[in-house]
Amino acid sequence: MWLPGQKAAKQQAADASLALSKLSEAEGKLLVAESVRELLWQVAELRASQALAKEQAATLKAISADVDKRVAAGDLARADALAAKGELLSAQAAQIQAGTQLAAAKRQWLALTGLQQIPDTGSSDIEPITPRSLDEHPELASAVQQTELSRRRLDLVAKSKRSAPEIVTRLRQDLGGYGQSSAYSVGLAVRIPFGTADRNAPMEAAALTELEVAQSKEQVRRSALAAGIDNAKAAAQSLQDQLEAERSKASMFRERAQLIRTSFDAGETSLPELLRATNAAAQADFSVASQEAALGLARARLRQAYGQLP
Repeated sequence: MWLPGQKAAKQQAADASLALSKLSEAEGKLLVAESVRELLWQVAELRASQALAKEQAATLKAISADVDKRVAAGDLARADALAAKGELLSAQAAQIQAGTQLAAAKRQWLALTGLQQIPDTGSSDIEPITPRSLDEHPELASAVQQTELSRRRLDLVAKSKRSAPEIVTRLRQDLGGYGQSSAYSVGLAVRIPFGTADRNAPMEAAALTELEVAQSKEQVRRSALAAGIDNAKAAAQSLQDQLEAERSKASMFRERAQLIRTSFDAGETSLPELLRATNAAAQADFSVASQEAALGLARARLRQAYGQLP
């Protein structure tokens, strides 16, 4: 027989446990989302690097072909042709390496997600990030629910300070001898324990300790998540500022490389200076691509800090 309030307390504890299980599923999805986001932006950076490496190889191929013509015409020395060819081979090797790294990342993506297609990240830097209440974060919601479960368990212990009364029924059948009928009897008894509440003290102390630990973990998790959001915001803003500077720098280096190429074609600039300018412009473009991927990842990490699924 249920003690007063014991049945309701047991049901509430079971409901709290079920709710915690459901929240654990959402927390697990968010953990998987973190791995997917990290890999997605790694692929995005490798894609950009491969495209830039291909563009750089094409530029140096055109320069090498032009140098070969001018060497044949006697305008440049054989050493210039070899220098241009060396830079071209280096660019082609970098292109091959970038392709190999991208292919490996794509295989890793397939293993992680089971998907052949990789989403385009081109417009992710302009999509607004909608802040969420910290209480909506799956990790914090799970910690809050764990505290609620511990509270319900403590309430159940409080409602079970002594053993519950028992109703005992008995059915007895006596088989008679030859020619005699059987006899049946039914018994009913009520067993009421008279133990004190002291026997429940250890269980109550354990339940109280569990609640205190859960409350402490909830507070720690809340503080950690709030700090994580602030850090993610600061990182995204810093990378945004750095990207603007890198874009301005790359624009200037590209313009300088074009001017030196024009000067080289007119015979006013040496080949080494052209190669240095071309490589500097390429490095600036690579820096922009890397910074764009870093910013995209920072914004993805900010969504992750808010507890948002992709």
